Amino acid sequence: MMKILVDADGCPVVAETIGTAGRHGVSVTLLCDTAHEMHRDGAETVIVSKGADAVDFLLVNRVSPGDIVVTQDYGLAAMVLAKGGRPIDQNGRLYTEDNIDSLLMSRYVSKKVRDAGGRMKGPKKRRPEANLRFERNLDALLSGFAEEAAPEERNEE
Repeated sequence: MMKILVDADGCPVVAETIGTAGRHGVSVTLLCDTAHEMHRDGAETVIVSKGADAVDFLLVNRVSPGDIVVTQDYGLAAMVLAKGGRPIDQNGRLYTEDNIDSLLMSRYVSKKVRDAGGRMKGPKKRRPEANLRFERNLDALLSGFAEEAAPEERNEE
C-alpha cells in the first residue's frame, strides 16, 4: 500500500501533506532528528539521533516502489528514484529521471563555487502560491495524474 514519507527536518508543507494524504486515505510518516522533533495529528513520527544524513538513510530504507517522498534534498531524491519512489519537493516540483541529473550537477557546481569563496544567491522568499502548487501536485501524484502536474520551477536546494 502506498505511503508518504516526509523528510520533516525544516519541511514547510507538513500540514499540507497530512491534509492532502488524509483526503486520499494514505498514511504519512514524518522522519526527523532530535533537533527538529515534531508530532502532528494524522501522521506517525519517527525520530532519529542527530547525525549527518541520519534521517535520509532511514527514509531510503523505508521507501518502497510507488511511495511518495517529500524532500528538498536532491541527493535523497535521487536515492528515492533509484528505489522506485516518487519524490516531490516543498514547492511541488516532481523529481524525475529526466531532471535529477541536472539538479545534482547544479548542486555540485554551487558547492564548488562556495568552496572557492564565491557566493550564490539563496532561494527566493517562500510565497503562499508554493503551498498551493505543492498541494495540487501532491494530489495529482496521489490520484495517478502526475503527468498533468503543473510545470516545474527552478529553485536552488
